[in-house]
Amino acid sequence: MRIDQLIPAFHRGDAIGDTAFHMKKFFLSQGLSSQIYCLESDKGLEKESAPFASFPKPASSDITILHFALPSLLSQALLNLQSRKVIIYHNITPPEFFADFSPEMEHISRLGREELESLIPHVNLALADSEYNRQELLELGFKNAGVFPLFIDFEKYEKPLSSFTYDLFDDERINVLFVGRIVPNKKIEDLIKVIFYYKKYISPLVRLIVVGKTSSLPKYYQSLVRLADEFYLNPEEMFFAGHIPDEELFAVYKASDVFLSMSEHEGFGLPFIESMIFDLPIIAYDCTAVPYTLRGAGVLVRNKRVDHLGELVNIVANQKILNEDIIKGQRRRLEEFKKEEREKFLLQVLQ
Repeated sequence: MRIDQLIPAFHRGDAIGDTAFHMKKFFLSQGLSSQIYCLESDKGLEKESAPFASFPKPASSDITILHFALPSLLSQALLNLQSRKVIIYHNITPPEFFADFSPEMEHISRLGREELESLIPHVNLALADSEYNRQELLELGFKNAGVFPLFIDFEKYEKPLSSFTYDLFDDERINVLFVGRIVPNKKIEDLIKVIFYYKKYISPLVRLIVVGKTSSLPKYYQSLVRLADEFYLNPEEMFFAGHIPDEELFAVYKASDVFLSMSEHEGFGLPFIESMIFDLPIIAYDCTAVPYTLRGAGVLVRNKRVDHLGELVNIVANQKILNEDIIKGQRRRLEEFKKEEREKFLLQVLQ
């Protein structure tokens, strides 16, 4: 029996790519034939995957797994296969978030959701990487849906961090960190407003660090640059780091005082787990997958009053006892996440 995975883009260090890679290794360890087929992949990953054009026609006894996060020709291809079909849903950002910034992305998002619905009568099993995503599948009409949490390679976080980057940010300022794509659903404009409040009413010694590709949606990124300028935040106080290597990312996590997220749509939220790994206290807006990922850890907020948030950041960053209590809770949640038996669950649901 073959168990193959289809993934539009196979990237190194990407949460979806890492999960697919781990699943392939596990299937092979069980004596099963398994391969990852993709439309594109990072250089150096050729040995771990194959072009979709070379995907051999599966038998009815085989299983084909599609990682679904955006529309692609893989969806239509899946419909025409004779194998048993599984999707792992990694969520699609609702189109309304893109309306003011990119008609193209709005269209792609809408098309992705339509494509997902078209799979309902053809899929034998639907999995999701969070309970929030599972609920979304059930609401769409998928009958058989379960949760298969993301695989995270925890060993990579044990690598040495960049001492240069750490020293660069390890100063007298309070570092407020956000990690994620620079796209409208992340609501980075809300973070800028909180930092402005903090600078004006609490202390000028504050810095917002945003790590993520600035090229994902240029119009949105430029609107953030203008907003920071309107609030008189200089580059020392509002720092867009872009996409950075792991050793620099780890250093930024280590040098920061608070992880702050005002995102209004998360399918899972890998940076929350990363913050737990580096003992960075989390403050996050309570929405979508966030409470499922945190599961009692960190601090959830249900309003976006900048004065409340600014004061909360100050308290969490500076009150040692509270800070330690938050970190203890995050460590407990991290251990829970590590103990989830993904492989055992995967075998059960596939059987």
